[in-house]
Amino acid sequence: MPGFYDFAPDDRVAYMIPDEPTRREVLTGIAAASLFSVASLEAESAASPLCFTSAVEMVQLIRAKKLSAREALAAHRKQIDRVNPKVNAIVTLVAELATEAATRADEMQARGEKLGSLHGLPVAHKDLIDTRGIRTTFGSPLFKDYVPTEDDIIVERMRRAGAIIVGKTNTPEFGAGSQTFNTVFGATRNPYDLAKTCGGSSGGAAVALACGMVPVATGSDAGGSLRNPAAFCNIVGFRPSIGRVPNPKAGFGWSTLSTQGCLGRSVADLAHSLSTIAGPDLASPLAINEPGDLFARPLDSSFRGVRVAWFKDLGGVPFDPRVRTIVDAHRATFESLGCIVEQTEPDFSPAEISFRTVRAWTAAANYGKMLQQHPDAFKDTLKDEIQTGMRLSGQDIARAEVAHTLLWRRFQAFLEKYEYFILPTTQLPPFDVNTPYPTEIADVHFDNYIDWMKSCWYISATGNPAASVPAGFTPEGLPVGVQIVGRDKQDFRVLQLAHAFEQATGFGKKHPTVA
Repeated sequence: MPGFYDFAPDDRVAYMIPDEPTRREVLTGIAAASLFSVASLEAESAASPLCFTSAVEMVQLIRAKKLSAREALAAHRKQIDRVNPKVNAIVTLVAELATEAATRADEMQARGEKLGSLHGLPVAHKDLIDTRGIRTTFGSPLFKDYVPTEDDIIVERMRRAGAIIVGKTNTPEFGAGSQTFNTVFGATRNPYDLAKTCGGSSGGAAVALACGMVPVATGSDAGGSLRNPAAFCNIVGFRPSIGRVPNPKAGFGWSTLSTQGCLGRSVADLAHSLSTIAGPDLASPLAINEPGDLFARPLDSSFRGVRVAWFKDLGGVPFDPRVRTIVDAHRATFESLGCIVEQTEPDFSPAEISFRTVRAWTAAANYGKMLQQHPDAFKDTLKDEIQTGMRLSGQDIARAEVAHTLLWRRFQAFLEKYEYFILPTTQLPPFDVNTPYPTEIADVHFDNYIDWMKSCWYISATGNPAASVPAGFTPEGLPVGVQIVGRDKQDFRVLQLAHAFEQATGFGKKHPTVA
């Protein structure tokens, strides 16, 4: 059952709690705390170069029979054994299932069968995403033994493309908040500084990629969950347009709050994965009627004369000076690519009404009955949000929808003049892993646990595609990301500029020492 922060309510199990452990016999995943044996800690002291080989190149090696699926899996398994105990990114490992799948993949290739675009690549799925026969907890003790009987569509599409599932990655409770911790598995740590958070809610996915534990990872994004952890972990994250990656099992089929997607160590890797999971679906009313293989095209493009809007302060949103300094310095980078850069921004104030209200309303729809039945099973921030949603009136919802429409029209009109809008992905660098959420930035105090991430959810409220790309490091060595927002449904153009920026700067080539 998807969490409200990153999904619309799911009509399969929206108000169901398993009364007893479900299908224990197929639970091949075990909690990370008991997952790694002493022998695992004695694994090789250095990562295999294969673990930081791009997904695109790995596919080519497998197709050329220079690498087998079993060899790719073995290298990544060793890396998981080496690094995961330090960062806690992969919380359910399905070693036996992965080995069986890799063996079948090699046998298929030996028989000369047609190979999918992800054939033989290890992949990890966020623990909010249903995986058939593999435990999916949503970071909640209420679902610590839940095993879905069906895949979510992105899992299904990746399986068909030949990906090998190795496990599930950590997420906050029901995906609520951009700090990855929960009472089931604990916190996931930032690989660039183990005392810091990795962000969230696709935090485990971002860390698994940054540490070379998998070349492909899925996630989801409502308020920034594909972009925030990407910025904090020096990888690429992309929130696609609503409907680009359909969700045919969502109870709120018309919702624009959240979307599934993927992350990558490079824009090319991310685009390759997106080409597999994107594409129309008849059961999704907002699905975009374009094939996913559009994202398999070359990313190179000229940006000479392209007009780019550079952020000011988003109407008074505070930014840590370290982030502001790094991002502002990249005006020159975009100008070197040929862009015409002007400092200007639209009015995002309608997002304050629309996003907060719709978010709380969705929380109440998803978890109101659960909260009544299990009042002690939710963290305080999520409980408060659910209760806020339960108090909303029809007039409150209508007011939010009017504000949402106003924001959308205003932002699309703004992007008629400018093809892109550039701003920081996050308002501050990674913070202490023991801090649930920042309570202030630059002497501005916050009243709510999402106030510190407006630079992401203001963009979510517009519905436009947005990428986070590595932009550099603070003096303390903490990653910072730049956010590139594009026109409505122009996802590929966003990835093209992200690719050009990535090639011009090269920050994503730096990997964490812990890996």
